[in-house]
Amino acid sequence: MGTLFLVATPIGNLEDLTLRALRVLREVRLIAAEDTRHTRRLLDHYAITTPCISYHEHNKLVRLDEILAVLAEGDVALVSDAGTPAISDPGFELVNACIGAGVTVTPIPGPAAPLAALVASGLPTDRFAFLGFLPRRGADRRVLLAEMAGLTMTLICFEAPHRLLDALRDMLAVLGDRRIVVANDLTKRFEELRRGTIAEMVTHFSTQRPRGEFTLVIAGRPASSERRRDRYQLQAPLEAAQPPSEAEIARRLRLLRAQGYNGSTAARAVARELGLQKSIVYQVWLSLGDEG
Repeated sequence: MGTLFLVATPIGNLEDLTLRALRVLREVRLIAAEDTRHTRRLLDHYAITTPCISYHEHNKLVRLDEILAVLAEGDVALVSDAGTPAISDPGFELVNACIGAGVTVTPIPGPAAPLAALVASGLPTDRFAFLGFLPRRGADRRVLLAEMAGLTMTLICFEAPHRLLDALRDMLAVLGDRRIVVANDLTKRFEELRRGTIAEMVTHFSTQRPRGEFTLVIAGRPASSERRRDRYQLQAPLEAAQPPSEAEIARRLRLLRAQGYNGSTAARAVARELGLQKSIVYQVWLSLGDEG
């Protein structure tokens, strides 16, 4: 029985392929590649002649038996177009099928765009959440952002160039104007990490056409206000903090409604943000009625 090697490949600069990855790619019986044409350019650069087959989103299930049959006789390497396989690309099903069949699965660490962008962002790296590619539909994207809005950890996601500006506008509406780093062409000649606020990025990309695949690193919700509130409650339990006004709740709900939220989702997002019960916020939503 062979081993399935999960081989990380360069995200831009071909020199980032590790010595161990080179050896494994030369020695395995087969390379399962997301796009064989893309991978062949890497293999040709290093004069690697190992046979390749395609393994992508549209054929990943029908390829399982074929790859398992090769693994019964020898080793197989799984690679993606760029970075570490099985992160926001096919591979999950193959890994689980191999585990179920008793095949050894071994990672060959290397480049990964989320970590490369995170460590160079200047944002906290001790805790973070990786969201993968944001949903294509605006409504679904805003729901996901609302679910993440209360997290104090750094957020990381991918976005395509033609959806970048819409995604940034949704972030500004749902998360508020946080610090953000927009990274593209990482490790390539024209690598760029643009740092600023979400509002500044909306302004920039409103006039500059985005090109390439983007990795976004977004600051988490500030935790200082929560700590101050907790400290205040411990020191002065008899004094109640000023609750948010109904007008403030309504203002936030109107903003989310303008972005396409339904009542339940908007109420949940505002309740989490303001520390209120969802039922209270939803009553304010109902009071908005059909006002223009």
